[in-house]
Amino acid sequence: MQEEYCTVSQVNAYINRKLKRAAKLKNIYIKGEISNFKTYPSGHSYFTLKDEKSQIPAVMFKTYKRFLKFEPQNGMKVIVKGKIEVYEKDGKYQLYASRITEDGIGALHIAFEQLKKKLDKEGLFDDTHKKEIPKYPKRIGVVTAQTGAAIRDIIKTIKRRYPICEVLVFSTLVQGDQAAPNIVRQIKHADSFNLDTLIVGRGGGSIEDLWPFNEEIVARAIYECETPVISAVGHEIDWTISDYVADMRAHTPTDAGMIAVPELNEVKYRVSQLSANLNKNINDRITQNRTKLENISQKQIFKHPENIYEMQRMTLDKLVDKLGFSSKNIISENRNKLFRLENRNVLKNPEEITKMKKEKFAKNIAKLEVLNPLLTLKRGYTIAKIDEKVISSVKDVKSGDKLDVEFDDGTINTKVI
Repeated sequence: MQEEYCTVSQVNAYINRKLKRAAKLKNIYIKGEISNFKTYPSGHSYFTLKDEKSQIPAVMFKTYKRFLKFEPQNGMKVIVKGKIEVYEKDGKYQLYASRITEDGIGALHIAFEQLKKKLDKEGLFDDTHKKEIPKYPKRIGVVTAQTGAAIRDIIKTIKRRYPICEVLVFSTLVQGDQAAPNIVRQIKHADSFNLDTLIVGRGGGSIEDLWPFNEEIVARAIYECETPVISAVGHEIDWTISDYVADMRAHTPTDAGMIAVPELNEVKYRVSQLSANLNKNINDRITQNRTKLENISQKQIFKHPENIYEMQRMTLDKLVDKLGFSSKNIISENRNKLFRLENRNVLKNPEEITKMKKEKFAKNIAKLEVLNPLLTLKRGYTIAKIDEKVISSVKDVKSGDKLDVEFDDGTINTKVI
């Protein structure tokens, strides 16, 4: 009898078929700890699920990964839903995950904390980025569902408190997978309407219902919005990422309406107070100025304005007298100077002065002739020089020096022995 043989592929395929028929392995929940978690460019994530004694390889394809609200981390204790099959190529069985939740904590809560930490680190929650909500708005926009309690509460509150304000509604989905991108589009659309304030929110619900307002794209749209944003999501106990990034958080949609506008009666009362204070200040100023005017009008200068003229005229007379006196003094001093100049000898006898100058000049020439060294040479004397320097002592000459001896009619060059 000939034995039958199986290929490796046939064995793996057979085992895989057996596993697929096992009802418990088709839809199984496994508790364990994540390790070696890695997401590839394809979008598929591979990891190991382990406990104290054993481990199993696992994969989550992109199709399921995109529904995760949080990013799995190594060391995280989770409950994984999926199926167990054989990867026939390697002959290894593995867990094909379709859903992952943290053991003891909901996936949405994990996602909320992860995104909150990320955006806070980027500075999206910083008070320095918060814009002030206008006190007296003319136009307010509301991004929410067109039907429902939230929009009714907001419009009712605004119209009751401040009916002169215009309200524009930008209808959007507020629940479901398509809500987040829809909210983002409407925020950007509303931001182009030159609004004073924009309210973004919805009424209460479960965390799943409110989840679009925890999406990162919605948070960034609110942060980038030029119009001041009031977040009004759910009830007072409900906190969303939108609340943290918005310029102001309202506890409820009704509270958002109260924050967005003032009470008209209070505004009227305030205006009446300001008007009364203004009238009082004006009347007080008029009274003060009237008193000042009366005090000024009682002064002598206004009763007898001619006194101003008389005082100025007296001053002018004094200046004229002073000017006349000064002029006379100047003329007298200059006349005396002229007289002294006219009586100087130099002007009366200029020939005598010239004669005296000539005699003085002749005496100075005679003195210079006596000091002239050329006359000394003519009398038989000589002058000895070394390098054009006159020798006045034997001590200034040494053996070997070249002397220039000047006579009246020439120079002899000689050398000292």
